[in-house]
Amino acid sequence: MVDMTVKIGNVIFKNPVLTASGTFGYGDEIGDLIDVNSLGGIITKSVTFNPRKGNPPPRIVETSAGMLNSIGLANIGVKRFVNEKIQLYKSFGTRVIVSVAGETIRDYCKVVEYIEKENNIDGYEINISCPNTERGGIYFGIDREMSRDVVTEIRKLTSKLLIVKLTPNVTSISEIAEVVEEAGADCVSLVNSFIGMAVDVKTKKPKIKNIIGGLTGPCIKPLALAKVYEVCSKIEIPVIGIGGIATGDDALEFLIAGASAVQVGTASFFDPDAPIKIVEEIKIYLEDNGIKRVSEIVGTMIVS
Repeated sequence: MVDMTVKIGNVIFKNPVLTASGTFGYGDEIGDLIDVNSLGGIITKSVTFNPRKGNPPPRIVETSAGMLNSIGLANIGVKRFVNEKIQLYKSFGTRVIVSVAGETIRDYCKVVEYIEKENNIDGYEINISCPNTERGGIYFGIDREMSRDVVTEIRKLTSKLLIVKLTPNVTSISEIAEVVEEAGADCVSLVNSFIGMAVDVKTKKPKIKNIIGGLTGPCIKPLALAKVYEVCSKIEIPVIGIGGIATGDDALEFLIAGASAVQVGTASFFDPDAPIKIVEEIKIYLEDNGIKRVSEIVGTMIVS
């Protein structure tokens, strides 16, 4: 029997495959399609303090090897989330991590304070790929000081698992990883989407109303893998790999490069069963290679 469990911070996940924020809703919408309890955990879509309608359509477009999106953090707000969604997690047999977003440090903190009263979640993933409205719209995740400050303040509020999701759209992602580690993060997840755009050559208009969006899917996997390998070599806390993971082999690449776990996102849009299939494919690989624990392959890449 293969041991698929992984420990990140103070939380033990039954396997290393989680769903990525923004691709699984709040976890309740897809329960009729797949067995969520077969997953290591789910990351909810990002929750802000106030409800957000998000960006105007069109805000999703397929590309040749992935997709662009500019959703704009559309969500029901933390009060409705707690009143309507969080109680559902009592029946879940898997870990639940809430993605948190905000426009100011205080916004992030208010969301965590509100959710902290509840016992049905296992931790937070802090989405720092958000513009700081108090600093002229500079994105939290590209600035060392702002990244440190938001994590420092949230860490004061909770002892739950604290994951920080990093943007790749920065000069040095490993420097930001080091900063949030020092500020108290238990783990970092990467990468968030790359900046991209698409143009309709017939109309000469951008295919997304907001012009630019976040690029995800198979096209970013080699880029994401390189970022994960870089960050794993610089920090001591666990790393969760994200970016273009659609098969068991994709996930195994991230684990071998140093990630302790992975998140599956865009692949779920095309095949809702993708995360569950990936769990099984990892298990088969381990059995075929006589490996007893999934943790044994983490960071085993041979560099010669």
